[in-house]
Amino acid sequence: MFFCLLAATFQPCQNHVSAETPGTEAVYDVRDYGAKADGKILCTKSIQAAIDKCAADGGGTVYLPPGNWLSGTIYMENYVTLLLDSGSTLLGSRDPNDYAHSHTSGSKSPRGRTSASSVEPNFSYWSLIAGTSLEHVTIRGRGTIDGQGSAFRFKDRSRPKGIYLENCRDVLVEGLKMLNAGSWMQHYRNCDRLRIQNITVFNHAAYNNDGLNIDSCRDVCIWGCMVDSDDDAIVMKSLSLKPCRNVTIANCVISSHCNAIKMGTESGGGFQNITITNCTICSPRYSKVTYGRQRGLAGLALEIVDGGVLDQVAISNIVMKGVSVPIFIRLGNRARQYDKDEPKPGVGTLRNVVINNIVATETSNIGCSITGLPGHAVENVSLSNIKLGFEGGGTKKDASKEVPEKAESYPESTMFGVLPAYGFYCRHIRGLKFINVQLQTTASDQRHAVVCENVEDLLIDALDTTPPTAGFDQNPALLGSPGAAATIRLTDAKGVFVRGCRPRTGTELFLNLQGSQSERIVLMANDLSGASKIVEMGPDVAKTALALRKESQGQRANYPAQE
Repeated sequence: MFFCLLAATFQPCQNHVSAETPGTEAVYDVRDYGAKADGKILCTKSIQAAIDKCAADGGGTVYLPPGNWLSGTIYMENYVTLLLDSGSTLLGSRDPNDYAHSHTSGSKSPRGRTSASSVEPNFSYWSLIAGTSLEHVTIRGRGTIDGQGSAFRFKDRSRPKGIYLENCRDVLVEGLKMLNAGSWMQHYRNCDRLRIQNITVFNHAAYNNDGLNIDSCRDVCIWGCMVDSDDDAIVMKSLSLKPCRNVTIANCVISSHCNAIKMGTESGGGFQNITITNCTICSPRYSKVTYGRQRGLAGLALEIVDGGVLDQVAISNIVMKGVSVPIFIRLGNRARQYDKDEPKPGVGTLRNVVINNIVATETSNIGCSITGLPGHAVENVSLSNIKLGFEGGGTKKDASKEVPEKAESYPESTMFGVLPAYGFYCRHIRGLKFINVQLQTTASDQRHAVVCENVEDLLIDALDTTPPTAGFDQNPALLGSPGAAATIRLTDAKGVFVRGCRPRTGTELFLNLQGSQSERIVLMANDLSGASKIVEMGPDVAKTALALRKESQGQRANYPAQE
């Protein structure tokens, strides 16, 4: 068995509170304020009146009993819990005039609000539930929030989000089912101590249907959620110069036609101290694609392209099935500004990433990529106990493809097309480790397994490109692809240590070494008996660049110096 996933048990970030009962605090039933549960009569004013009264009395629970409650924008207040009981549905109005901001032709003026709790003089936001500068805000229950976003299936105007909370502290969102926003389902911006747990999201009604967006927030726990979205599913962003910091995502089931778990695209402040663990990622099964691909784009996407710092990220125990690209890491230079008074950002920093215990099957033939820019290296990335299964089918022509830098391009796992490596294409990196990485293809593939260009301090330990044992008799091509490129290609690589590798039987060439800058390349303690030829060196590579230590017993003496 390749490795055992850790069977760790995670508990919610705080003691779990029942999502069905209001508890002992004061309860404000929206029916007492004139709300009608027929899904036709607009209840915005009634629900808001209940929230305002609750806040004025010092806090409590605003209760939505079973029924359909039609509403436009409602504003949360300090120490208020919005409780949707089982069988209760908060329906977003299909009329854009019922929301805080409306940019449709001939619409009413934006419906702003002077909040009883907020320091904001006049806050308004294009969302079903909104709030700013609040403390102790809770939205919970076993009911449903349905944004009816199909009424906003257009691109040229603003569309309402499901929940928008800004500058809030001590926020809990729990237990709810969330459907069909006009845009992002949830957007939490510059919030502290945010907990999102045990929610179910299905967001496929309109455009930009993200599932859950954490923007410039601190001390965040996302636990036990099921998110299925057309656009990115669980996303960290920095639409400001403040980073997302101290974030944990655990025990979630995620599907997306775009990226399942993503940091970026917006990265003004970056992402620091992030833990992602024990999650399952799969292609969407109940929806047709609007953005991205039917199968989804990246399972894990880590992107710094607008300045900012990505630092101290640990990802572990992730299982994926059917996505296009399992792992995509990108340091680019789109350089979008998030504050008009600030100068255009320079290239950011992406460093100290640990990815461990990953299994991915039925992924596309594109391959994974980890790329920085010339003069701006990705730093200290470690991948261990990784098992990836690709479709394969790549050609020798694909293996020799030159990959453009695309420094200013929008970052996406498909941005370079089919890569020269079916496993990992890596460029402009300092400090890269592959430890116990297994790469397989369903169809025969003539590309490299790993390509590294302008990489310094590289360790490849126990790289396994052996195909699965099933099918050898039926498909002898699995034992080797005649005319295939070298298993590993290194170009202008410095300080490389390759050990513990065992290329599959029928491998024609194990290592292709290119570039005048290549130096200090060491092969040691490998079993290369399955390879017809161990090393091929380009004419500009110094003869002293490669050091070969004693290999396995009986290995062919086919080193370059003896040819």
